[in-house]
Amino acid sequence: MWFLIVLLIIVLIIAAMSIKIVKQSEVYIIERLGKFYKVADAGLTIIVPFFDHVRSVVSLKQQTMDIPPQDVITKDNVTITIDTVVFYQITDPAKAVYEIQSLKKGIEYLAITTIRDIIGKMTLDETFSSRDGINTQLRVVLDEATDRWGCKIDRVEIKDITPPPDVKDAMEKEMNAERNKRAMILESEAQRQSAITIAEGKKQAAILEAEADKEAQIRRAAGEAQAIREVAEAKAKEIQMVYDSIKKANPDDKLVQLKSLEALEQVAKGEANKIFIPFEATGALSSLGAMAEAVKDTKKETPKKTDNTPKELSLIHISEPTRP
Repeated sequence: MWFLIVLLIIVLIIAAMSIKIVKQSEVYIIERLGKFYKVADAGLTIIVPFFDHVRSVVSLKQQTMDIPPQDVITKDNVTITIDTVVFYQITDPAKAVYEIQSLKKGIEYLAITTIRDIIGKMTLDETFSSRDGINTQLRVVLDEATDRWGCKIDRVEIKDITPPPDVKDAMEKEMNAERNKRAMILESEAQRQSAITIAEGKKQAAILEAEADKEAQIRRAAGEAQAIREVAEAKAKEIQMVYDSIKKANPDDKLVQLKSLEALEQVAKGEANKIFIPFEATGALSSLGAMAEAVKDTKKETPKKTDNTPKELSLIHISEPTRP
């Protein structure tokens, strides 16, 4: 009875030792009698106790490795400190275990030597301006070197580049000077733009003022012309009314001649030296000419007392009536 119990316990122990459960994104490197046997993927795996054993558990996830900060001398003999991180992934677990003793140490030392080689060919300014180029070169070199180890380098990133304190102070002074220069340039540009805007505003104001003055003159001239037209129309209406009144009264020739002489007297008092009179008034003027000759003879005998005599017409132009 006790023998059966002991046997059952032994069987359970052997079964427990034979069954292995591999987690997701992991593999087991299994050896049999000290020699590589197989790679157990995720899931249930059966091994032979005392003959097989798990050499290593390898993760297939992407992993990160911080490279210790390194003091590196640039091409222009400036010592800088570079902090780097490497992203890698194991693609062949057997090679990662059997081709190198410590994969992480191999990647670390290889990254350090590669960084020194790349930075040593660049100046300080180039290291700051070509960070992406440095990352690419590091990734290419490390990926080629670690391929035989069953490892793939996905990315290499430089976290920080620290120059010496004196160089850092000089760089800060240069940056401040550059900022001040840019500020002065922006200020002068703003002043120039402001002056241009003010000048443009004055120009537009002058143009608008000239346009307004021009419009005012045009409107003033139009108003004066309209006033002249209205006055002329009013006088024409007045003359027409007088003419119609006279025509309705049916005056005789003597009355017409008398009114013509009265009108001629008013015209003679004006400033003009040439008068246009209708042809019909020539009959009245013939008698007026005889009277004028008598008055002239009288004036020759009598000395001038005052200068109140009416102006003598220099030229009388008789216009004939227009025939239809």
